[in-house]
Amino acid sequence: MKETEKYNRIFQEVIRDYHVKDHVDTPIANPYANDSLEYHLYAKCWIDTVQWHLEDIIRDPNINPVEALAIKRRIDRSNQDRTDLVEQIDSYFRQLYQDVNVLPDAHINTESPAWAIDRLSILALKIYHMEEQAMRQDATEQHRMTCKAKLDVLLEQRTDLSTAIDRLLDDIAGGRIYMKVYKQMKMYNDPSTNPVLYGKHEK
Repeated sequence: MKETEKYNRIFQEVIRDYHVKDHVDTPIANPYANDSLEYHLYAKCWIDTVQWHLEDIIRDPNINPVEALAIKRRIDRSNQDRTDLVEQIDSYFRQLYQDVNVLPDAHINTESPAWAIDRLSILALKIYHMEEQAMRQDATEQHRMTCKAKLDVLLEQRTDLSTAIDRLLDDIAGGRIYMKVYKQMKMYNDPSTNPVLYGKHEK
């Protein structure tokens, strides 16, 4: 079985689990062993799924501004959690492939495995919700047809991205590509690098 078959299965499992209650405050019930790759993938997609729905809520034109600010802050925290998890997944791959004999002509990829898997998780959410729209009985036939056409593209994109990730992992395992991970040095959450935050503290 290709690695991405497992990843996609876990992402679909997460999205199904979330939609049992379909509420952003539903606590996660991760079924996988702590610190396993599967555990991190489930947690990663859960964060993405909750954030997807927070992004929907905050776009309500009638939302209370105080509530909107609270959700925006929550989305900011979620983005940081997402980044942290992607880096944990990349650490897993770094450790997995640490003893690989890198070939002299090996090259670096444009993104690490975990950031490509991050896109696969988001794609699973797009597919789920586009399929919902393609089957909406309270929408027009034109709406359903338009969404079905978009769904077909998303499914093709998942096939292509899954193939690319599997090949990337094979190339890393074979020493044809080497991993080099750069931490996401986000500045807006850091009181020492966000001028609004450190300026405020200096006053």
